[in-house]
Amino acid sequence: MNVQELLSLLLEQAHSPSTPVLICGILFVVIFPAVLHFILTRTTQHIALPTVLLAGPSGAGKTSLLALLERRGSGVATHPTQLPHSVELSVASRSDDAKQRATSFRDDLDALGAEASNFLVQDTPGHGKLRGAALRRVEAATADKIRAVVFVVDAAALSEPDALADAAAFLYDVLIRLQRRTGKTTSSRAPDSVPVLIAANKMDLFTALPAVLVKSNLEAELGRIRSTRSRGLLDSGVGTDDIDGGAEEGDDWLGQYGSEKFTFSQMREFDIEVDVLAGNVEGDGPGVDKWWEWIADQI
Repeated sequence: MNVQELLSLLLEQAHSPSTPVLICGILFVVIFPAVLHFILTRTTQHIALPTVLLAGPSGAGKTSLLALLERRGSGVATHPTQLPHSVELSVASRSDDAKQRATSFRDDLDALGAEASNFLVQDTPGHGKLRGAALRRVEAATADKIRAVVFVVDAAALSEPDALADAAAFLYDVLIRLQRRTGKTTSSRAPDSVPVLIAANKMDLFTALPAVLVKSNLEAELGRIRSTRSRGLLDSGVGTDDIDGGAEEGDDWLGQYGSEKFTFSQMREFDIEVDVLAGNVEGDGPGVDKWWEWIADQI
């Protein structure tokens, strides 16, 4: 068989392949991309961005705050959040000298020549029936790289008993879950600290309480909730020794056990710093720069 006949035979086979060859070709085309994708996804390390969690009662201004930070100053109409959603933002890197000049969320990091550190801000629903989304994220703070919690409250509404009770009950649930993290770790290393900022919003309104009163009112209400839940455990048949056992799964005692009054400083025992800062998303007033600086310090 000469070369011309061999080439002719090869061309004929190529145009009329046998069934086994055809099946192998189809399998290769279908399976190879899937195998390649599997290998690449297994060998490529997924880097999760640090997250700042927004929580608080419905109508406090969480979604408006997130929209303001995302748009760098231009307000937008918002609606009550029904599902958690995240936005990626940037702050100047800690190691960057330009960080000293980038003190506002409005700053253009590229123009300042600052190296950016990216992070996520996740808004969560504040309606009473939907708060489980935020609480689940708090419980998974270590796995989900939660760096901080910003708990937004309406400072103009906290003078009303119902609004204060609602905000404090939600805050209690957040803080108690952070407190329990210290007793749930399975390693000798303590979990990373997750600080909490209570953002007293709507300071542009005449009826807004100053930050010092927001702090004292919440502390007093949290203390009342603590006493009520403790009595509820006793009434349900849980003994005093069981309550005194520490941060167990069912323990609802927030802060220093046995203390007559609750203060946010008691949370330091569990490596939880709680700050209260005044601000406003809309209108004239201190704005949100102090909140932004606090967030930037946690990234």
